[in-house]
Amino acid sequence: MTHPRTLRAHYAQTTRVVCVVGSELNVNLNRSAPPLARFYSVKCTPGVHYGIRPSPQQTSHLSPVPLRGNSVLLFCMSRASQNENDSKLSIQYYGDSAEVLGRAVLHLTAVEISLDVDADRDGVVEINNANKGSWKWGPKGHGAILLVNCDSERPYNKKPDHEQDNVSRVSDLKDMSLMVLRSRGPARLPDGYKLTMHISQGDAESVRVFRSSDTKNNARQNLFYKYFVKDYPLVLSREVLSQEVPYLGGAAEVKFYVEGLRFADNDFNGLIGIHLSLLEPISSGLPETPIFTDTVVFRVSPWIMTPNTLRPVEVFVCSTSDNYKFLKSMKNLVAKAGYKLKICSEYVNRGDRWMQDECEFGYIDSPHQRFPVVLDSPRNGDLDNFPYDELLGPDFGYVSRVADAGDVSSLDSFGNLEVSPPVTVRGTHYPLGRIIIGVAFPTATKGRNMTKVVQDFLWAQKVQEPIALFSDWLFVGHVDEFMTFVPAPDRKGFRLLLASPDAAYKLFRGLHSDGHGQARLFEGLKDEKTVTVDEILDDKVLRAENDYVQSCIDWNRDVLKRELGLDDEDIVDLPILFKLHEHRALPYYPDMVNMIVLGRDLGIPKPFGPQVHGRCALEAEMLSLLCGLGLSCTFIDDFATYHKLLGEVHCGSNVRREPFDFKWWNLEM
Repeated sequence: MTHPRTLRAHYAQTTRVVCVVGSELNVNLNRSAPPLARFYSVKCTPGVHYGIRPSPQQTSHLSPVPLRGNSVLLFCMSRASQNENDSKLSIQYYGDSAEVLGRAVLHLTAVEISLDVDADRDGVVEINNANKGSWKWGPKGHGAILLVNCDSERPYNKKPDHEQDNVSRVSDLKDMSLMVLRSRGPARLPDGYKLTMHISQGDAESVRVFRSSDTKNNARQNLFYKYFVKDYPLVLSREVLSQEVPYLGGAAEVKFYVEGLRFADNDFNGLIGIHLSLLEPISSGLPETPIFTDTVVFRVSPWIMTPNTLRPVEVFVCSTSDNYKFLKSMKNLVAKAGYKLKICSEYVNRGDRWMQDECEFGYIDSPHQRFPVVLDSPRNGDLDNFPYDELLGPDFGYVSRVADAGDVSSLDSFGNLEVSPPVTVRGTHYPLGRIIIGVAFPTATKGRNMTKVVQDFLWAQKVQEPIALFSDWLFVGHVDEFMTFVPAPDRKGFRLLLASPDAAYKLFRGLHSDGHGQARLFEGLKDEKTVTVDEILDDKVLRAENDYVQSCIDWNRDVLKRELGLDDEDIVDLPILFKLHEHRALPYYPDMVNMIVLGRDLGIPKPFGPQVHGRCALEAEMLSLLCGLGLSCTFIDDFATYHKLLGEVHCGSNVRREPFDFKWWNLEM
């Protein structure tokens, strides 16, 4: 990298200069000349290259050159010095009669210095990449990547690693980004010169840098990798913005490990610059001045959500005193689908069964490391400790956003946080999908909203640009009460499923026309009053309430079509009715859209719909709508233990999924 630098040369004396190979120095010849000088000549040793600007008229290299008021000498060194002051450059000045008036002599020491990172994102720290000092998105982009070190290498007495200002285990280094100081030159720098690494005060809140102090014992490190803790002194932090780093002499490398401390947010764009400067002494008692600075730029990996179309890794549900039957059904479903089930005991969940509302699974990614990260919601129910106590650990990260208690509403539970599969919208590709949240209607003045700290965090991640839907019309207020995504073999690779009162009324009118108006819903349920199809069709209040619900869903349908680039053929309407409670909607029977998606296997709330020829008409309709997509439907009885408590299967479960194959840094921004 070229760093032009102005140098003062004094006639009648020798100046000792340290220069960095590849950087250019310039000397104003008129400023450094004796008072009556009219001509000059330049000589140098091999390895020093110079030129004059503006270029003088062609003369013999032995002839003095006329001195102009704007004559500038530019020179550089092509290779590192083996010893101090082993190269020279001299400028000799002449008067009108070619008499020598003085000579400025420069004794030069050249060093190679490069602060290097994985700027081309291939997992290897290359030498002096020309683009390391900037960051660009896309497959042809550049710039290094940094992970927030939010896992915990200690499974007990744990806290996120980024909350500790030391390297507690060598295994922690893989969660950091390698940065290498490469140098070549004499055995030592001339007296008073030194290398300093530094960061800005703003970046210091987001990054920490450690140095490897060991250049030997690599065999020992490998042998005891998990147990042997080396000495990695802290170099830069929020308390230490600048620190001298060693110059080892000869051809040398010093390794540094860069640790991300926080995710992008409304006050942090995710970019971090780290600088290395060569400082020159001026005089005893005065500060040194930088004569060369090398800069590298990192971007912190965003937190990335995973949609229903990605392969599940493990399923989480809670065990409570009353949900044995539900738990058994979930065990059977997960075993049938071929995935792993993890059950959160009542000792841990303290009776809080709403696993989906407590947390959301995502991941962070870089060329050298990737691991899952759980986002803890601000809801702070009795499951509050589960993400931290049970999930945080080696290679499993944790992040939260804390809101004032008065700002938190039901909309801050993460049944109100979903993500679409990859989509293309009006020519813009979203290969990681788009985040979906529920908020109050845009014109509402007293509606509930997802708290600002969570929304700010989601928007700042950039790679899954959020879409805000209207969900405050629901009593609980979650988007998963009226929508979900399932994989499909055709079109865009998925279908959007939407709750639809209109589809339910159409089904019930068909049952009435076929002579099944007296078929009853909720048969076989203890303490639940049954109701006939005809009674539903005759209930004008219920119909008016569902007309309102349908209008709310249609508003969201239009937003989703516009923001996800969907056609009506990409949407499946599910027959679901609602009822109003305190002017907000609750599902009339188990909300079948609130399902768990495990590949092609769906766990759907059992609706207890009208029985026709010994078969539930609602289940039959769901099978006709979904089986053609290659999906297998299992209906799970959650009526007493979830539905009556204002939730369903999806609310009571959570799924960690495989990350995307697509690398977020290849997004075209």
